[in-house]
Amino acid sequence: MQHGQPRRVRVAIIGAGFSGLCLGIKLREAGFDAFTILEKDERLGGTWRDNTYPGAACDVPSFSYCFSFEQKTDWSRKWAPQAEILAYMEHCAEKYGLMPHIRFGVEFTGATFDPGAGVWRIRTHGAEELEAEILVSGVGQLHKPFTPKIAGLDEFAGVRFHSARWDHSVDLTGKSVAVIGNAASAIQFVPEVAKQAARLFVFQRSANWMLPRRDRAYRPFERWLFAHVPGVARLYRWYIWAMLESRYPLFRGNAFFQRQVEKFAKMYIREVVGDADLRKALVPDYPPGARRLLVSDDYYRSLTRDHVELIDAGIDRITANAIVAAAGKEFPVDVLILATGFDTTNFLAPADLEGLDGRSLQSTWDAGARAYLGMTVSGFPNFFLMYGPNTNLGHNSILFMIECQARYIVECARALRDQRIDYLDLKPEALDAYNAKLQRELAQTVWARTDHSWYKRADGTITNNWAGTTTRYWWRTRKPDLAAYRLVRGETSAAEHDEAAALQTAAS
Repeated sequence: MQHGQPRRVRVAIIGAGFSGLCLGIKLREAGFDAFTILEKDERLGGTWRDNTYPGAACDVPSFSYCFSFEQKTDWSRKWAPQAEILAYMEHCAEKYGLMPHIRFGVEFTGATFDPGAGVWRIRTHGAEELEAEILVSGVGQLHKPFTPKIAGLDEFAGVRFHSARWDHSVDLTGKSVAVIGNAASAIQFVPEVAKQAARLFVFQRSANWMLPRRDRAYRPFERWLFAHVPGVARLYRWYIWAMLESRYPLFRGNAFFQRQVEKFAKMYIREVVGDADLRKALVPDYPPGARRLLVSDDYYRSLTRDHVELIDAGIDRITANAIVAAAGKEFPVDVLILATGFDTTNFLAPADLEGLDGRSLQSTWDAGARAYLGMTVSGFPNFFLMYGPNTNLGHNSILFMIECQARYIVECARALRDQRIDYLDLKPEALDAYNAKLQRELAQTVWARTDHSWYKRADGTITNNWAGTTTRYWWRTRKPDLAAYRLVRGETSAAEHDEAAALQTAAS
């Protein structure tokens, strides 16, 4: 190979969810064919493969919950159900030729960066070792179910499962069922469980602000317009994006927006719930937006059914066949469903990375996960995160952010390839300055005004959410600022790189 020719860059992506698929598509478009997506399961889909509970659906409108470059125009409903989203993801993988790049049943367990070779040495559950110049985590924030520490939980003798690992073999008909949790997943499956169970107890730690979803099936003429009239689907998508983006001031603590949302949410409760005590229990004690703003058309109505009871007293302990509330009342239970969310602040756990000088990523994040633009970390060269620290949204579609991140990572890969850079290592001062400014902005948001939420750690550090608008994130990520990175060249020769790449290709 002549001096100055582009080098071959191999990419390993962890996870075949929306992040992994998006990056794989964009890598192929940019001419990068040496990439592998490591998927621990036997099927792609990430959270949309794992969450199959009754009523599972997206809480972002359908037309905004698909890739901008692969607009689905035949959604069945305004809010897409889980199976339809999963089918869309499989369609994208097939259409864009990703299936040969996905290795199913391969679980990532860790990786070590070799600065001399400029590669990540990747470990898997089967003890297989792989190499890649670029390592990308696409596991996101919603992949590890969280089980709370409740006295007696392990002593429960009935059927128990987490909503993210729904046991479809269990027939709930005629059973006494308890649901612990009342947030995004619970509000979708509680109405369905209420149709089957003889008794249903919903244990609420704290109330959530909720608005009507106003879901419905798309009419035949609407679907025809989306599919056959150029520009209609695109304009509709932009309308949804603008509508969602207009909610951003709520999360910045705008008093006017908060009053309007609170007024509308309370009006919704009054319209559906007749019992004064139940209405009182459903009104949160924190400002709208401080925790995830929920949408549902039937959750409140399900709580008004005679055989359904909302328990707002907390849980003291669990026995072999009952839940004892903090007030001392005992509730006999046959089936216990944990709707307790995910471990969202321990990104990439339980796997770990060893970067430069043997430093551990999890140890580096002892005081909270942080990453430059939510994607790169000092001391961990050529490692990128998608849907990483501080990239979650409270007001718009996460797929917008994922597309921004995929574009950024591809541009970094271009720099490695075209400029013959061995690795990019984020400068510590760049991360410190970025995170300091970000945390100052987050301190001014509504998320800082509640004691606990899945957006933050126990110490109050907000590790999950982006502080700005989606347009601001797009602007910051449209092109990598290589001045923020230490560019290392020359630690490996072009011949060594090409020989290693050829051997890896032959082995695969």
